[in-house]
Amino acid sequence: MPKLAKLISNPRGLRRTLAWWPPYRCAGIKVVHIADDWSSARIRLRLGMFNRNYFGTHFGGSLYSMSDPFWVLLAVNRLGRDYVVWDKTGEIEFVSPGRGTVYSEFRLSEERVAEIRQATADGSKALPWFESTVTAADGTVVARVRKQLYVRRKPGR
Repeated sequence: MPKLAKLISNPRGLRRTLAWWPPYRCAGIKVVHIADDWSSARIRLRLGMFNRNYFGTHFGGSLYSMSDPFWVLLAVNRLGRDYVVWDKTGEIEFVSPGRGTVYSEFRLSEERVAEIRQATADGSKALPWFESTVTAADGTVVARVRKQLYVRRKPGR
């Protein structure tokens, strides 16, 4: 197993790797937590000089970046090596200006994992949608993010 693959094969290693990954480090994005069973993740984005827009609020690209990879990461690790998991579609709705630290949480339930396994059991692809919310520290909704994944069992598995 290549060194990087081994490092990111567990939640703690992935969290540490993303802490030094330049796009996240420079944007002020921090992975606060990834559950040991890959069922959830919590991400934080602090408002800073490099992620502030013209109006002094969070740059929309940073809000989307903090949400971008986590549904895929949770799903591929929950489903296992017998599955191909890719991002298919993503969208973000900006609800209110982000003026301070914001958070996003991702929870992938066992029921959703079972639904995906059932939908792909015969080799068909599944295109499940997932939603997350970016919130300010006081609970104000800053953005809603929707992601659609492409999931299929690998042939012969």
